[in-house]
Amino acid sequence: MLVKKPLESLARYSASKTQLCGVPVLVVGGAVRDSLLGKAPHEYDFAFAADEETFLQRNPQARKVGKSVSVILLKGQEYMPITQGIEADLRRRDLTVNALAVDAGGTLFAHPDALADLEAHVFRPASPESFRQDPVRVFRLARLCCEWPEFQLHPEAIAQMRDVAGQGLLKTVLPERVCKELMKALAAPKPSRWLETLREGNCLIPWFSELERALTIPAGPAPFHSESVYQHLVEIMDRMSGDPIGVWMALCHDIGKIVSPSEMLPHHYGHEHAGAGIAVELAERLDMPTHFRKAGELAAELHMKAGIYPTLRNGTRCDLLMAVHRTGLDTPFWKLVEADGNRPLMAEAMHDLDVILHISLPDRWKDKGMESGARLRELRCQALRKHKVKL
Repeated sequence: MLVKKPLESLARYSASKTQLCGVPVLVVGGAVRDSLLGKAPHEYDFAFAADEETFLQRNPQARKVGKSVSVILLKGQEYMPITQGIEADLRRRDLTVNALAVDAGGTLFAHPDALADLEAHVFRPASPESFRQDPVRVFRLARLCCEWPEFQLHPEAIAQMRDVAGQGLLKTVLPERVCKELMKALAAPKPSRWLETLREGNCLIPWFSELERALTIPAGPAPFHSESVYQHLVEIMDRMSGDPIGVWMALCHDIGKIVSPSEMLPHHYGHEHAGAGIAVELAERLDMPTHFRKAGELAAELHMKAGIYPTLRNGTRCDLLMAVHRTGLDTPFWKLVEADGNRPLMAEAMHDLDVILHISLPDRWKDKGMESGARLRELRCQALRKHKVKL
């Protein structure tokens, strides 16, 4: 059931912006959608009922920042002009459920299908040309599916996605725009729907081509796996939900399996080494932040070794623990290893890490270059061995 009362606060917000800007300002898009669904908005979009010249004259400190679309920045917030009337403007938006606006008087403006689609929990394009007008809307839709997992895709959304993909329009989207939507999806309650939505619309290529290949490759031999590499990755992504960098690590950890020779299948010997490079390539293509690039590489390269942590020799344990620790990713890495292997390993690994981090090098062994490093490793291995004996 839609909740109308929170719109009062949006009306007050609209009134305050109208007073600030000197022209009628409306709250539009996701903030109105979230309010109607009983969720507190976390982002606000604004539109003004005036031409750009008038807005800029009344707000000398404002400046235009949009290139493909008209956007004006004022005191850290973006405003877009309503050029052909509010009804026409709403029909040019991405989805019906985002084609909503509230003015300073509390009047709700809505696309003809918006309220029904909100009630039915359906994502439908606002016009027949919606995704073609701006292909990044495909990725925005995938992100919204992650944030609102109870919503389903309208057949028109799937059809438009496939049309855009078939025309090769997705390759025209700037990587930073794809990355912006992906980063929000990684933090959402159901991150796997990012890939599931793109897959349903035939939109994994070109940005996520590795996942398209993973659809038909077995994840491993029975009894360990009965699904494809793709199915395994999306399952682990959801197990890591709530931890954005952990979700990214889940997406990357088994990606090396896509290059396993066909004669080797369903086995994937050495996939972790191949996967490290593929994970880096994927992150660079998407212009991901540096720490995400390192996280994906780490997950791919070391998750197999970490998965057999109890069987490792002390020296191997020490090297593994320090390799992970140097990245600052101890918690998400070991959470991933537990999620992937369905066994508790983090407590033991983190306790061992604490043991070796408390070892310091005697003064007589300091400042001797590689010899100092080798001696410190030896002392750490001894500490691990003594700890195991006590247990």
